[in-house]
Amino acid sequence: MESDVQQPTDDVSNSPKVTTALEPEARRQISPTTQSIEKGQWIVTQIFDFIVGLPDYVGTFFNTYKQLIISIAVIWGAAIALKIVLAIMEALNDIPLLGSTFELIGIGYCVWFINRYLLKSPTRQELAQKLEGVLKQD
Repeated sequence: MESDVQQPTDDVSNSPKVTTALEPEARRQISPTTQSIEKGQWIVTQIFDFIVGLPDYVGTFFNTYKQLIISIAVIWGAAIALKIVLAIMEALNDIPLLGSTFELIGIGYCVWFINRYLLKSPTRQELAQKLEGVLKQD
């Protein structure tokens, strides 16, 4: 009894051995210059695709890490502001008599504040009421 199942034919073009055998020949047909040009075009295409998608990448990154980026920017800005203030204060202290004048003004204000608000009980209560008023406004 003969079976109706067809035996696989040995098709030379579909054979893996033939495909691998043809690859070096196909590669030999493409010159190194052509391969270099194709590789260069592929690299340029990849770079162009990245540049075109860059705004989307940056937008996604910013939306994902918005709070962290803002926090870092605020800390960085505060550090720069502090450095500027310290540089200005140092520059003012280098001016003769100006640093000493600021110290005398600060000491005078402290003496006035202690005398005005802290020495007597009614003025301490007045200061406490002012502080409560300021805290309630916030």
